[in-house]
Amino acid sequence: MPAPGGRVWDASYLDGRTPVRRPARVAIGQSGLEITLLESGTAFRWGLGEVRQTQGFYEGEQVRLERGGDLAETLLIGDLAFLSALRAAAPQAAGGFHDPARRRFRVGLTVLAALAAVAVGAGLYVWGIPALADVAAARVPVSWEIALGEAAMAQLAPPAQRCHDPGRQRRLDEVADVLLRTLPDSRYPFRVIVVDHPLVNAFAAPGGGVVVFRGLLERTGSAEELAGVLAHEMQHVLHRHATRAILRQASTGILLAALVGDVSGVMAFGIERARMLGDLRHSREAEHEADRDGLRMLQAAAVDPEGMLAFFRALQQVEGATPAAARYLSTHPAAGDRLQALAAVAAAAPRPPVKLLPDYDWADIKKLCAAGRRAREPL
Repeated sequence: MPAPGGRVWDASYLDGRTPVRRPARVAIGQSGLEITLLESGTAFRWGLGEVRQTQGFYEGEQVRLERGGDLAETLLIGDLAFLSALRAAAPQAAGGFHDPARRRFRVGLTVLAALAAVAVGAGLYVWGIPALADVAAARVPVSWEIALGEAAMAQLAPPAQRCHDPGRQRRLDEVADVLLRTLPDSRYPFRVIVVDHPLVNAFAAPGGGVVVFRGLLERTGSAEELAGVLAHEMQHVLHRHATRAILRQASTGILLAALVGDVSGVMAFGIERARMLGDLRHSREAEHEADRDGLRMLQAAAVDPEGMLAFFRALQQVEGATPAAARYLSTHPAAGDRLQALAAVAAAAPRPPVKLLPDYDWADIKKLCAAGRRAREPL
């Protein structure tokens, strides 16, 4: 029987055999639901032990109660207060029906779960992926780095834009060879490529390629100044800074593939990201590392490190007047504190007496790209 003075609820009834919804009224008793079909006046009872709730757990849903097997009878009740009244009228059966009062708690848990997911994702992005990328970078084979570097240079320093002057290029190679003699067991086939472009910049590609733009080469006043740039860029290669930077933008799946030695997917991703090398801004830590070890390379090769410092100082002096000169400083920041630190390290060791290319007029190096430019000009 319905509870004395109990409320009657509007509902829709489906018999499970046809899709027709029949308007009904439902009263709540202590052990069951009293259902009356409005069209025919037919009344029947559902025992609470036979009823299961299948809908009405979330905001905006109708309460759906079912009884029976595959072809179950169904009651649809739009007023969510029905559930609270049902639980109050039949506390012994309350466990089988949703408590609307718990919705606020559930919403709170959902919000907390979302915030936790965001926090975990942010933590993975800030700390997890960079750490995984550093481990992966240490495991990828040198042959992969070389292939990636070739792909990068094919896009950023295409052969048609490279300067081809064997005599003057040999002078650059002599400077590089002096530095490379300090690396008898280097795994990388270092080479210096000059691109005929006024950009004041240089970058190191994975695998040993060092690209110097004509604008930067023309800014150098001596072979020692260029040696400072090359030593800095070579350290980026030796420390795999560019490889790490590329892998830090990879997905977790690509990083895991690199860790287990499956480099096919890693290679495809790396080639796609190769365009970024021209605008790559290394971390402050990476720049300090390249500064410090580049200067040590100069000292080990008996090259005056003052050339490295003089080049950075010259760029800083003209930075405001010549925006093009800021290009190298923007991708290789040479702030005053870094120059002071380098100067302190350089002063700690006696200045070597060896001069690079003593019988060569360094101003002649600025003609390196001229021959190729004349060859490309229309007749």
